[in-house]
Amino acid sequence: MKKIYTLIIMLLYVPALMAQGNEVDAYLLGNRELNGTARSMSMGGAFGALGGNISVLSSNPAGLGIFRSCDASLTLDLSTNTSTTDWSGTKSTNRKTNFTPSHAGGVLYCPTDAGGILNCNIGVSMSRAKNFNRNYTMESTRMPSSMGDYVAYRATNAFGNSGIALDAIDYDRAPIDPYNNSLLSGQWLSILGYESWMISPQNENDGNNDIYHSSFGNPHTSLLTVTEAGGIYEADFGLAINISNILFLGTSLSVTEIDYRMNSMFENLFDKYSGATKDDHLYLKNQLTTEGEGYAGNFGAILNLQFLRLGIAYNTPSYYKMTDYYTAFAGTYLGNQALQNNSPKDRETPENQYSEYSYKTPGKVTFSGALLFGQTALISADYEISDYSKMRFADRKGNERGFNQNDFIKDDFSRQQTLKLGAELKPTLQFAARLGLMTQTTPMRKQLVNNEVEVLPAGTVTHFTTSDRPVTYYTAGLGYRFTPNFYADIACVYRFQDLNAYAFSNTYNSDPQFGITPIKSIPATLNDKKFNVVMTIGVKL
Repeated sequence: MKKIYTLIIMLLYVPALMAQGNEVDAYLLGNRELNGTARSMSMGGAFGALGGNISVLSSNPAGLGIFRSCDASLTLDLSTNTSTTDWSGTKSTNRKTNFTPSHAGGVLYCPTDAGGILNCNIGVSMSRAKNFNRNYTMESTRMPSSMGDYVAYRATNAFGNSGIALDAIDYDRAPIDPYNNSLLSGQWLSILGYESWMISPQNENDGNNDIYHSSFGNPHTSLLTVTEAGGIYEADFGLAINISNILFLGTSLSVTEIDYRMNSMFENLFDKYSGATKDDHLYLKNQLTTEGEGYAGNFGAILNLQFLRLGIAYNTPSYYKMTDYYTAFAGTYLGNQALQNNSPKDRETPENQYSEYSYKTPGKVTFSGALLFGQTALISADYEISDYSKMRFADRKGNERGFNQNDFIKDDFSRQQTLKLGAELKPTLQFAARLGLMTQTTPMRKQLVNNEVEVLPAGTVTHFTTSDRPVTYYTAGLGYRFTPNFYADIACVYRFQDLNAYAFSNTYNSDPQFGITPIKSIPATLNDKKFNVVMTIGVKL
């Protein structure tokens, strides 16, 4: 089918890399969680117009100007994540607990008396903007397609109207290592599947054959285990001024570090052949570490009308330099040794592999308001809007050419809206009780949520989650001022969301002439719950 294929790949040879993340990964890295001090979290994070809390540095830095003294605080966070899956009637539950400092910061209060500027404050904070720690397991006996079926589809449909030629994917036939063939960049899943005998060509004697099928029949058991760890960590440096206690203006620089680690194992079990000692099975194991360093700017203003405060803020997109480190393993076992020699067959991708690229998150606009009832009570609200169709992947020089994920991002994502509500009651000058709510809509469009469009694998990683349900936080907390200078706050945060978890994507292209038939993937329902107990201790000077 490709008579000059060998010549082409030799002329165009450059080392190939496994593809970067897909559109779902872009959202995973770009979306943030409720974070900050215990006081801020207990009020649903609704501090855009209130200010006077160090956590506002990354949202509305104008709130830094509200401080009337120097302040320093440390926040500790105990979190438990519970993930429950139901995959065609089989339920699994996993829990993961994590304890770590989540926020620290300080404010330098600098009183002035120049042109109506009463004070100029400087603030620094360090926070964990997102916690990736989560485990979930999915098990089903009703999956109609196996991983072998999916990998065979990817190999046969690798280039839209044609597959990967056998003389390019087979080490004994290929003029160069398939993993180093630039024309197969992004096809590492197919290469690994072929090398591990997960898939086979229709006709091994035809060197140009590019049609593949699974080496197995229908699975009787499918099992996926995913372990995630790490977080998004942010350092903020801000400056704000107070103009006559009426107008507060602020700006800050956010320097962010992404540390995401994922390990996953997918297995299929098949009926054993007559005389076999055990069931046939296959597995696909992935190890991924994503690291990134980025920066963003934040600008804000607060108008103080005594009992009413109004705020507005703009957070620019974050611009990241990213690096993925990855290794994948695959293997097959055929219980009937007569079918293939040297079974089981275990293979892995080349060691010490990495990809470097750029990533941009969407910007965000926040509108805020707060009503203050003297020193005894207040209520506040923030409304945020962010357009996730603006996420982008590019090379390290900012060139988006070749990053097809950006087209999928434009098609599959829209705006996300976030509402934050908070209230505080102070029956005494020392004691405060707080309640809050935060709800965040999903920016995923319907076709992505329901997997009505194919989600391409991120390198060799095939699993992903989607949701049309909002992320909701219920929060509550207490605060106590022990002395005029020393205080402590505690918050309890309950977060939950329902998701669809796919072991691999549905496929939709069909071409019987080339052996391309759609693959059906049934999602599991994933109920993701997190409970945090957060404590802040602070001192005012």
